[in-house]
Amino acid sequence: MTFDATTIQMLITGIGESLFMTLTSSVFSYLIGIPLGIILIVTDKDGIHPIPWLQQVLGLVINLFRSIPFIILLIMVIPVTKMIVGTLLGPKAVIPPLVIAAAPYVARVVESSFKEVDSGVVEAAKSMGASTFQIICKVLLPEAKPSLLVGAALSVTTILSYSAMAGFVGGGGLGDIAIRYGYYRYQTQMMFVTVAILVIIVQIIQETGMRLSKKSDKRVK
Repeated sequence: MTFDATTIQMLITGIGESLFMTLTSSVFSYLIGIPLGIILIVTDKDGIHPIPWLQQVLGLVINLFRSIPFIILLIMVIPVTKMIVGTLLGPKAVIPPLVIAAAPYVARVVESSFKEVDSGVVEAAKSMGASTFQIICKVLLPEAKPSLLVGAALSVTTILSYSAMAGFVGGGGLGDIAIRYGYYRYQTQMMFVTVAILVIIVQIIQETGMRLSKKSDKRVK
């Protein structure tokens, strides 16, 4: 196949659609995932405000959603997608299932980042009379920032990989191009090009996350 102006424009459009799906879904996933991660860590038996039953129930629900393969989740939430965005085709239609799939993953990433915070720092804040809200905002979030940034890079790349699967249901983006042209039309070159572009995007996201993490880490001079 030849990469003429039409093909190049199609790839540019695919990149834009993939980035739109990934970044929009990442924002909404973090708006949901960060509070969930905070609840998980705060209500843990060794947390700031232990509520074991709540932590266990929430953890079970999160694990349940994390265990559903994304391609199956895409089909399961079709009624929800239709209700929210009014269509089942295009990049917008992939955002609801992406958020539903990614938010539980983000919650666990956030919980893991908070667990890396030195418990002595939290105890010191508690001994000075800091409230739960103050400990979260002024101790946990700042101390966990480097780890949260690394986790964010991992989360965004995971969401990008999910968005590529959306091609199976006409979701648009690079995944859709790879499936329609690379797989169904046996255009191997197109498959390799879309994969190469996805790899480059992943590397950019990962490198950006790592650099921001190092920059925000007070331990690194």
